[in-house]
Amino acid sequence: MKIQYFLAAAIATMACPAFAQPQTSVEIDRGADKTTVTGTATIVATVVAIDPATRSVKLKDKSGRIQDLKAGEQVRNFDQLKIGDVVTTQYHEARSLSLTKTAGVRSSQERQILQPAASGARPGGAISREVTVVGDVVAIDAQGNHITIRGPQGKMDVLVDPEQLRNIHKGDQVQVVRTEGVAISVTPGEGN
Repeated sequence: MKIQYFLAAAIATMACPAFAQPQTSVEIDRGADKTTVTGTATIVATVVAIDPATRSVKLKDKSGRIQDLKAGEQVRNFDQLKIGDVVTTQYHEARSLSLTKTAGVRSSQERQILQPAASGARPGGAISREVTVVGDVVAIDAQGNHITIRGPQGKMDVLVDPEQLRNIHKGDQVQVVRTEGVAISVTPGEGN
């Protein structure tokens, strides 16, 4: 299922260098057999123009740059947007690496979760995707803190916490879980 929602379009457009530089944060959660690195980027912009005929919105960031966005038919409650509304977009990505010392089959799974705004509510919603890959460690770069695993779709490089790297050896099988999501909320601007 392709993600063609306003949520994905908004983050893709707003996260580009031509638009606002997002406020970012990174958290690292270390466990005995699992480390998760989570990053969040937040962008805030104001609606400065709306074209209902083309379902287009112009957003202005804090530095004054303006970006056009088009909302597909899947976007609920588009008609509730007003000039002056504040659009907050949060992009969230987490990567977990856990050791799975098994001789199982390499595999890859993906699931998507869509949480659109309820009918009649303010525009917004969230969409997320989780990819789980089980693969074999084929290379270790201790200085660069990453490993290369071979999964069902080929090789991929994964950053690893230095503490956890001590327990990983070439030939081990590991599980990598990557979650990414976008959430958009709209709040009324002054006077709305």
